[in-house]
Amino acid sequence: MEKEVLIHVKGLHMMDTPEGDEPIEIVVPGEYYFRNGSHYLRYEEMLDEQGDPTVNYIKISSRGMEVRKKGQVNTHMVFEQGKRNMAFYTTPFGTLEMGISATNLELEESDGQIAMKVNYSLDLNQEHVADCCLDIQAQGKNTTGFVL
Repeated sequence: MEKEVLIHVKGLHMMDTPEGDEPIEIVVPGEYYFRNGSHYLRYEEMLDEQGDPTVNYIKISSRGMEVRKKGQVNTHMVFEQGKRNMAFYTTPFGTLEMGISATNLELEESDGQIAMKVNYSLDLNQEHVADCCLDIQAQGKNTTGFVL
């Protein structure tokens, strides 16, 4: 796959609250590289109009996925099948302690595209708050038939 890619991130937090589910979806330009059996993605995200961008780094392999955010938000989340991993999610408003338990990981690889689907349970302060799904797709910018 080429270095310059379009990255499509789609997520859903299925919450048992009056507000209901919380979907997110972004499509951004980014960078891709492959090293030591793992796929790496990098992209910038603006969380508000006044702040600096948050840089996202995603490492994808057959063993799982890692998401690092650096900037206005800082975290290092690890998604491994059948394991519960702890992460600290630091924002300008404070830090949250999260537990992430991946229940399903699906990796699809091809010459011009990579896709990772993750289903996971999210807890804050050791209380379950949501069942979540995260779908990340990267495709070369010049790939014909780019589909969202």
